[in-house]
This record gives sequence, C-alpha cells and structure tokens, in this order.
Amino acid sequence: MSVLINTLLIISAIVMIIFIVLQPGKSEGLSGAISGGAEQLFGKKKARGLDLVLHRGTIITATIFFVLAFISAYVL
Repeated sequence: MSVLINTLLIISAIVMIIFIVLQPGKSEGLSGAISGGAEQLFGKKKARGLDLVLHRGTIITATIFFVLAFISAYVL
C-alpha cells in the first residue's frame, strides 16, 4: 500500500511541476509592480483556453499531492 501511495505522490509531483513550468509569466515589468495585484483581484485578466486548463490542472494536482502527502505521513 505504501508503495502505491508513494508512486502516486511522485507522479502527482512531476505532473504539478510540468503544469507550473508551462504556465506563462505574470510579470508586466514596472507597471505591474506599481499597480500591484489590483488587476488580478478584480478579475480584469481572466484566464482563457490553455491558461485556464493549466491553472485548474495545477490546483487539482496540488490538492492531490497534499492529500497523498498527508496520507503517506499519517496513515502509513
């Protein structure tokens, strides 16, 4: 059982790394630093297409990773 959980943990970590690396950068130079995160907070730039898939995939794989990590640490 522990081999299966650890294997799934490694696979989810690799998939999460791939999702994170494929996402485009959010930096906008000096104008992004001055305006802060207000544009992201109020949703002027919503993810569409591949960006949305990568964003949701990252959230899902991160959740799976943390659940498997807790199971691996406390149950096994």
